[in-house]
Amino acid sequence: MIEKFTNDKVSEILKSAGLRLTDARVGVLSVLAESEGALSQEQIAEKLADIAPNKTTIYRVLESLVRKGIVHKAFTRERSVYFELGDNCSEKQCHPHFTCTSCDRTVCLTDVEVPLAGIGEKGFEIHHQKVEIQGLCPGCSVEG
Repeated sequence: MIEKFTNDKVSEILKSAGLRLTDARVGVLSVLAESEGALSQEQIAEKLADIAPNKTTIYRVLESLVRKGIVHKAFTRERSVYFELGDNCSEKQCHPHFTCTSCDRTVCLTDVEVPLAGIGEKGFEIHHQKVEIQGLCPGCSVEG
């Protein structure tokens, strides 16, 4: 995870990507940096209620940050895209995610390595690999 975002750090990241420093971009980056997992656009909007950019602004900010590789689309669930900072992923592969089937919480597994699928010899060309593991999180497995 990127260290706690300071205005200087956010400014540096956005400047190096050729993006202007705006309250909405700072807010989105800060929310994602402080999150333990990927968030949907709706979840980001809820956390930014103080700054109050509308959902269209948040969508545009997310798309501009995705284009620049600062943020990436981690996975899609129930027609919602979940976003996270792109600092723990490579061009070919994202770190795995664990989703609890009981509480629906998703956790980034940045310390787990999964090899790239060996399907190249079958004629497939891998552009990007994402792995989502499903099961019970520690809290839910104790309760059950």
